[in-house]
Amino acid sequence: MSDPIPFSAALRDRSSRAHSSSEHAGFMADLMTGEGTREDYVALVAQHWFIYEALERTAGQMRNDPVASVFISDKLTRLPALEADLDFLVGADWRKSIAPLPTTRRYVDRINEVGATWAGGFVAHHYTRYLGDLSGGKFIGRLMSRRFGFETNGIGFYLFDDIADPKAFKEVYREQLDAAPWDAAEQERVIDEVLLAYSFNTQLFDDLAEAKAGQVA
Repeated sequence: MSDPIPFSAALRDRSSRAHSSSEHAGFMADLMTGEGTREDYVALVAQHWFIYEALERTAGQMRNDPVASVFISDKLTRLPALEADLDFLVGADWRKSIAPLPTTRRYVDRINEVGATWAGGFVAHHYTRYLGDLSGGKFIGRLMSRRFGFETNGIGFYLFDDIADPKAFKEVYREQLDAAPWDAAEQERVIDEVLLAYSFNTQLFDDLAEAKAGQVA
């Protein structure tokens, strides 16, 4: 009789296709291969601000939850870095210059809906964003730095200075997923929420591409 698959492994396996689809969406692919512009990068940073503002605000509400609180770490906090990046990229009045795209609004609404009321839902969005940031963020940051001449200003979002060993941090996070007190039905709900988060991410890239096309037209 084979050993049961750990929840973290099942989650990664079940979401791998959605992760890949999001990663290779046209807008992001262009940005990664050199066809995207500095303005494209700035547009992405602006949308990230709305998403992480919602996620980190709900994290504050979940700090006393016995399940969700295990996953919350100040070492992951991205909002101050995003705000510093926008200050550098856009200027001191950046708050007047950015607005959420339609998918970003739906994404934020969903985080607000489940993030402060359902531990599994909060963890699903937390996992999708932060483990993705730790996995590919350093590479993306280096790429944007070379492409647009940034040093640390402009790419602070991708720099996790407080996490010395991202690989070890992710391993502990996956152990926490495996230890979460969720039955099979709840695990399925969490997986479904992760898939929804990836869907939002892919649709956001579509929105960004459409917004760019509208500006060109």
